[in-house]
Amino acid sequence: MSQPEPLSVSALTARIKELLEEQVGEVSVAGEISNFRRQASGHCYFTLKDEGSQIPCALFKGSAARLGLQPGDGVKVVAHGEVSVYEPRGAYQLIVRGLEPLGQGDLHQRFEELKKKLQADGLFAEERKRPLPAFVERIGIVTSPTGAAVRDVIHVLQRRCPRIALTVFGVKVQGDGAAEEVAEAITRLGKMEFDLLLVVRGGGSLEDLWSFNEEVVARAVASCPVPVISGVGHETDFTICDFVADLRAPTPSAAAELASCPDEAWREEVTGWGERLEAAAMDFLEEKKRRVAELSGSYVFREPRRMVELSAQRVDELGLQLQRGLENAWRHRKQMAVALLQRWLALRPERKLAESALRLKGAADRLRALGPEETLRRGYTLVQSPEGKLIRGVTAAKKCGDLVVRFSDGQLPVQVAKGGKV
Repeated sequence: MSQPEPLSVSALTARIKELLEEQVGEVSVAGEISNFRRQASGHCYFTLKDEGSQIPCALFKGSAARLGLQPGDGVKVVAHGEVSVYEPRGAYQLIVRGLEPLGQGDLHQRFEELKKKLQADGLFAEERKRPLPAFVERIGIVTSPTGAAVRDVIHVLQRRCPRIALTVFGVKVQGDGAAEEVAEAITRLGKMEFDLLLVVRGGGSLEDLWSFNEEVVARAVASCPVPVISGVGHETDFTICDFVADLRAPTPSAAAELASCPDEAWREEVTGWGERLEAAAMDFLEEKKRRVAELSGSYVFREPRRMVELSAQRVDELGLQLQRGLENAWRHRKQMAVALLQRWLALRPERKLAESALRLKGAADRLRALGPEETLRRGYTLVQSPEGKLIRGVTAAKKCGDLVVRFSDGQLPVQVAKGGKV
């Protein structure tokens, strides 16, 4: 039996590489990271293992820069990539293009859904966030009482500004009931006389930080009357609490730095205020000195008697002007009165009244002459009904029956007999 033509090691390795890449292709592999190392070039190398096996992995610089988590030993992940062969050693490996925390796909989805909901409710709006107070005297800290985060925060605050009074409200920051404890602590401290609240914890996986992604914590931060700084996890970690807080800090230590102004800075600021105040006071005094010098050299101070004399002269002039004005006013009033009197005399109202009285008397005389009384005085009589209605003819007299004949000196009742006789 003939033997196949021998292959070189390189040729065999290339064939195996080709078969693996063609037959296996892109895969997603779950496991735990170990032996993680990052080279100066930015490329990362590690082993992905489980209980029964392991596979070398290569994570190149471009893919590493796009990761949403911090890889490290002991982190359980799902690696996405292609199976290949590193030909110089003839070892197969996984070329990793992406990593995500193992079992946290659902958490990412819940995170995004809650983020969208709270954003729609306006909890992330910049206009509702408050500026930090310029001068802080009391700070409340919500965190684990035994973690490294609280020690870092206290150390930074005592170093930068030891005068600030600190109150640590210890809570669970991970596991069942942690979110409720954090929310309750924020609510209770918000009712106390604090200038600022810090909500902090150290880094961890998305699952470890999940307490700060619960809606109950977000609502407590949003409704807190005291400004809140959120310093949860590492710089690459983002939580819902970060988005709702008035200010997000990349780390707990950074939160402490943002919350405090060093005493040295305050002393420098106060010193600067004092220097500016002193300079302003000196400028004010110099301006007043200059003004006094100007006034002392003025005509008023050099010739005060002359100024009094000039003022007296001015008073005399004003008095003369006033006298002339009064005389002119009196002359004008007098002229107006004379003109009115002349107009009144020209009209002669008493004559017009007498003429009107004569015209009225003549009209009255004419009316009296035409009246019934004058007619009766001239010998005439008036025939009336008992009701006083004037009887103008015989026919009316017969119909009436009873008549009254009126004379100038009285009246006489008359009865019409049958046949028309009186």
